Amino acid sequence: MDFLKSINEANLSGVLFKNLNLKKNIIHFLDQHGQSTISEIGKELKLSTPKIISTINELIEEKILNENGKIESTGGRRANLFGLASGSVFFMGVEVSKYHISIGLMDLNKNMLHAPKNIPFKLKNSEESLENLISIINEYIGSSGLIKSKILKIGINLTGRINQITGHNYNYFQFTHLSVSEIIEKATGIKTHIDNDSRAMAFAEYCSGVVEQEKNILFINLDYGIGLGIIINGEIYYGKSGFSGEFGHNPIYDNEMICQCGKKGCLETEASGFAVVRSVQKKLKAGIGSILQRDIKKIDEITLEEIVNACNQDDTLAIECVAAVGEKLGTTNEYIRLPIKSSLNKFSSSLVNNDTQLKTSKLGLSAGVMGACLLVRRTIFSV
Repeated sequence: MDFLKSINEANLSGVLFKNLNLKKNIIHFLDQHGQSTISEIGKELKLSTPKIISTINELIEEKILNENGKIESTGGRRANLFGLASGSVFFMGVEVSKYHISIGLMDLNKNMLHAPKNIPFKLKNSEESLENLISIINEYIGSSGLIKSKILKIGINLTGRINQITGHNYNYFQFTHLSVSEIIEKATGIKTHIDNDSRAMAFAEYCSGVVEQEKNILFINLDYGIGLGIIINGEIYYGKSGFSGEFGHNPIYDNEMICQCGKKGCLETEASGFAVVRSVQKKLKAGIGSILQRDIKKIDEITLEEIVNACNQDDTLAIECVAAVGEKLGTTNEYIRLPIKSSLNKFSSSLVNNDTQLKTSKLGLSAGVMGACLLVRRTIFSV
């Protein structure tokens, strides 16, 4: 059985199972070290040269690996170099946000085929919204120009409480006995994995973004709500029940504001994208001037994206409202970096603060799609 067929088989055993794991180990080694020789691979995996050669030849026939010439040598016979074949297989990443979907494809060497495509969308807990999501995914697959079998897996990021093992989202799309991942997999014909958006973004920054040598990371995702991605010792932390990172719903404030979760006083009520939008709308209705007045016809329809654009045009009202949230929480935007740093210095232990770096996301709006791709890539090639 070839590699692409065997990776989706749930009941492999014996020789087939060992052969699949050997292939995964070789792929993992080349992923970590780049193109390598047979002796380098054999030394790491502690296997005989004939066994490594036969397995590599199978992976070349299956178009998973390429032979990339010979290693430079000052004398003697030069060894062949082997590496991952970029165009062999692909992974699809889908980030579902409140008002749009970002979607893209990654090849085996972690290269994005093109910038993530943003598509208008309204996330609602309705069958219509789910059907629209599935339609967008299928249309993208059809327009990608790829043979569907080359897309090994789809990774989908959603907000809310998600069990990434069962594929259930306990905030959205629970209409049948099937999980969200099962519903989408059935509709697309491609294996599907769902995960929390903040965790996926954290993993992308850890693998390919601003993180360098650190192994312990807190990634704050400030959008309309507040999410937290946690990485401990290089691994995503899911928590006992799988819902780690939902700290936006901790009761922090003594106020009467109703949160999206239905409780009062949650962190999100005063320090989130929802809070920024509410503050801007309130000030505009009070008559405070802003470029948003001329750009937006209806105050109640202002979006967070439009407020961010106003900040980038040095709009005073927008900047003040965003900065106010920065003082209460801390996030990653040029206009609120100083209030965040000031809050960290004021409220955290100096011993901890001096050893903690505050960095802005390097991947920006691409983090979600990249993280989704990287997560499904990992689920396929993990041994």
